[in-house]
Amino acid sequence: MNRAGNDLEKTLWDAANQLWTNTKLKPSEYSAPVLGLIFLRFAEQRFAAAEAKIQKAATGRRRIGKVDYLAEGVVYLPPEARFGALLALPEGANLGKAINDAMKAIEAENDDLKGVLPKTYTAFENRTLVGLLKLMNSLPPDIEGDAFGKIYEYFLGNFAMSEGQKGGEFFTPTSLVRLIVSVIEPFHGAIYDPACGSGGMFVQSAHFVENHRKNPNAEIMVYGQERVAETVKLCRMNLAVHGLTGDIREVTSSFYEDLHGSPGKFDFVMANPPFNQKGVNKDRLKDDRARFPLGMPSVDSANYLWIQLFYSSLNAKGRAGFVMANSAADARGSEQEIRRKLIEDRSVDVIVSISPNFFYTVTLPCTLWFFDRGKKKSPRRDQVLFLDARNVFRQLDRAHRDFTPEQVEFLANIVRLYRGEEPEFLVPESKALLKEKLPKLKYADVQGLCRVATIVEIEGQGWSLNPGRYVGVSDRPAEDFDFAERLEELNEELERLNGEARELEDRIAENVASLLTGQP
Repeated sequence: MNRAGNDLEKTLWDAANQLWTNTKLKPSEYSAPVLGLIFLRFAEQRFAAAEAKIQKAATGRRRIGKVDYLAEGVVYLPPEARFGALLALPEGANLGKAINDAMKAIEAENDDLKGVLPKTYTAFENRTLVGLLKLMNSLPPDIEGDAFGKIYEYFLGNFAMSEGQKGGEFFTPTSLVRLIVSVIEPFHGAIYDPACGSGGMFVQSAHFVENHRKNPNAEIMVYGQERVAETVKLCRMNLAVHGLTGDIREVTSSFYEDLHGSPGKFDFVMANPPFNQKGVNKDRLKDDRARFPLGMPSVDSANYLWIQLFYSSLNAKGRAGFVMANSAADARGSEQEIRRKLIEDRSVDVIVSISPNFFYTVTLPCTLWFFDRGKKKSPRRDQVLFLDARNVFRQLDRAHRDFTPEQVEFLANIVRLYRGEEPEFLVPESKALLKEKLPKLKYADVQGLCRVATIVEIEGQGWSLNPGRYVGVSDRPAEDFDFAERLEELNEELERLNGEARELEDRIAENVASLLTGQP
């Protein structure tokens, strides 16, 4: 996200503060109306582009109608639901009711949006709504990536801070999603995200298909589950405004509910699950061997439950890419045993370390995991590629980082070369980055950046999937030491050690109970 993106989100947040000043609503209650107007702004931009295209191709033999716009994959906007009509209302008009009616009219014309759009605009004063409409009408039409997700994440973090709470749920930064998509290459097939949030994984998959000159609606099908009702609506809005159709379901938990019949079904799985989630009732899951085929972790962390969900949802040639807590790569005990089974199954393909500060609301560093169920029939069946991308980023401001498009393509091209594929240079600047590290444009291990390790080596490292154990140290200047990054790493290590201690206590308790009862 560039500086313009930061300015956009700050402007929107300032507008939210204006709403807060003029209403008695809680912060969590007025984010949906703002996002609804953002949705309407982007829907209108796509509608206007489709309208110009349709009118240019029209022969005059028949009247242009809704079916023509739906055929172009855009949300059909009745005349009364367009920004121009809303802005043109007289000063004394009830603007809140007019916007509510506009949202109802859009839902009536678009089946995928029924019950999705916000209709609480009468809670705001007319002058506030006029200011919001003008603000949204001035937004640039060419914002890239998961605009909904980025804005929602920014708002949610600010709302949580405003209420004195810790940062709540957050969405995957667009550049991380682009990297995941570029590595698993979802050219064609069914895509699943059991923690789909605002749908950013689906949107970036569609962009990937478009960049390869294909029609996303003809090439990919998207399926998602999400537990937060408002976020389900946000996802459906996001898909609609990008001209995508999908089957997005609300669940109480993707652990307990599988509304898509996921085992062995999907070509691609992408997700950013909650890290180190606690309190999952494993007794409800232990007999579900189809979704959790590698056993239950004994620690109170859902990391390896999520990992098994992603693994088991893939078909025999499926690929997965997901965000995971750093601690999962070195976890011991029962989690290590599950990790060993994954590695020995030859499904783990690529592991990438990411630096901290990629998320808005937390500084937490993370790791990207990539599975390839078809790898066992390839020449790299006994290998795993480790990438340390902690020194690859663009510093946006003191607290935020991302990947530039050329950095995304550079990292993805290293993976392509490892797989024996040709590199892509859709972003021309990425070629210079790749040639700097790999002058012959052939894969080779690079100290501090990438290394291919064998299964035997990984076993010797205690089945660790921590890239730092394999890649080595790059020439990082001393002044680049990041105290926040080191603190997060220490916190992750403490969490891992606490988990191992709890697991050891459980084993001791079980052994003591066996001795007392005389049972083996």
